[in-house]
Amino acid sequence: MENKLYYQDAYLTKFTAKVEKQEKDPSGKWYVVLNQTAFYPTGGGQPNDLGTIENTKVVNVEEIEGEIRHYLEGSLTDTNIEISGVLDWQRRFDHMQQHAGQHILSAAFEQVLDYKTVSFHLGEEIVTIDLATEALSEQAVKQVEELANQIILENRPIETKWVTEEELSHYSLRKETKVKDNIRLVIIPDFDYNGCGGTHPKATGEVRAIKILDWERQRKNIRVQFVCGERVLTQFGQKQKVLLELTKQLNAPESGMIHAVSRLIEQGKTLEKELEHNQQQLLKLEARDLLAKQENKLVSEVFQNRTIQALQKLARTIIAEDEQTLVFFVSENENRLQLVCARGQARSENMKSLLSAALPLINGKGGGNDAFAQGGGEALMTGREMIEQLLELELKETPSK
Repeated sequence: MENKLYYQDAYLTKFTAKVEKQEKDPSGKWYVVLNQTAFYPTGGGQPNDLGTIENTKVVNVEEIEGEIRHYLEGSLTDTNIEISGVLDWQRRFDHMQQHAGQHILSAAFEQVLDYKTVSFHLGEEIVTIDLATEALSEQAVKQVEELANQIILENRPIETKWVTEEELSHYSLRKETKVKDNIRLVIIPDFDYNGCGGTHPKATGEVRAIKILDWERQRKNIRVQFVCGERVLTQFGQKQKVLLELTKQLNAPESGMIHAVSRLIEQGKTLEKELEHNQQQLLKLEARDLLAKQENKLVSEVFQNRTIQALQKLARTIIAEDEQTLVFFVSENENRLQLVCARGQARSENMKSLLSAALPLINGKGGGNDAFAQGGGEALMTGREMIEQLLELELKETPSK
């Protein structure tokens, strides 16, 4: 462990080392292996550190086949000199805050509710833990959050200790360790004892605060979303900005925001119903107008940029008004044609077979049933020409009725 400087000092941001190897991996990405490093590799739910090695960006750090590989934007020009590494401290400290916060929150859930943490993920914006329970109440979350923040306020030390497997029996571990050798414990005295290989601050006060944002059911577990440290301030800032903008837009104070939004939603629903009713009335008027112009119980029309759904609604309205009517609709939509063929209940033409005969003319596809069919294809002819084709096909079918 001597070459893993992040275990000796998690606050170390600069170091020097010698290059032991520089190679390309099978995918062609350059990486270097150093005789010692302060860069933490991805592992244990914690993402890797970033930074630079000899002013070349470190884009990833992974521990593979027992060696820590530092993936770079490009190769180092000279590997025979002592190189310098510089960590992205803001990213490192953020991970330290989030990881320590996870330990505190998981321990709090276990102490208050006896809910064990089964998994942990440290994301770029939020952190999640999955709890071994299928339900979680708002009151329970409040109690857990209060305990977690009390532990932070007490500024308890966060200690790390290397122990053997035999020595584990001296500690009340929150969960069983996965490794059998080089076991590293992260300890918050009289609160949490846990095996962990991540980086953490020296005391709980550096976590600053924990805020649970939300939770949801994930199979048989509950996934809790939360943030710690600087991320709490970031979340607060984002939410405050949105809230202030909403108070201006809705002309309502912060305390009345829920009522104002609820009222706005109800008004929107009322307007939607009115709009739907008016559209239905317009549809009936359009249907009656088309019926008034029909000849021989046939309504045929070419539209511009009308959706297939709109054609279907209009066709259904017409055959509901007059069950003796046959409907052929075509809409010219840029480089495509949309078709609807429908008949009233008093007629017997097969709309599905009629459409199936017409669609190959435009390399089209469609479907439906004997009474109602729809489809579309390429605009290889005009809408009026397609109507003529449908009429010809309908005449061919008429004698067999």
